[in-house]
Amino acid sequence: MEQDSSSERWEGKVSAKLKSTTAEQAWPLVKDFFNLHKRFPTLATCYGIHGTNGEPGCIRYCAGSSIRSNGSVSWSKEKLVAVDDVDRILKYVIVDCNIGFNSYESSIRVLKDDGLEGCLMEWSFAVDPVEGLVFEDLVQKYHLGLQRMAEKIEDEISVLN
Repeated sequence: MEQDSSSERWEGKVSAKLKSTTAEQAWPLVKDFFNLHKRFPTLATCYGIHGTNGEPGCIRYCAGSSIRSNGSVSWSKEKLVAVDDVDRILKYVIVDCNIGFNSYESSIRVLKDDGLEGCLMEWSFAVDPVEGLVFEDLVQKYHLGLQRMAEKIEDEISVLN
């Protein structure tokens, strides 16, 4: 886990290894922007509200329980800003939410792991400091979430094979 809590903006990066899933197998599941809830354990729902799934400019609605909110359910509307199928990078921003995130930018990348048969997922984010949250706790939430997402992707791929 990399983190920088000293700057005005919070920036963090976490990673997870997938031991038996190749980058080529994992990428279509990561790129499935409107169906993150199938792979991210704390999301109760995720669906498209604008545009075509996987195309820059599309917007998804996500709701779940991982981050505290002003209401009973945490929700966000997220816009896909870039998809790079060659380098397997997906970039998105939050355009509206009730979890206190301002100027949120994020990317998820799937990398080949040259030493193993599997791959590596990296999730990086930048956000203005969030009142009521501790940066290190937020990074830990991302780390745990990505580990669980990696497990779900591995399970999904193993069923398909």
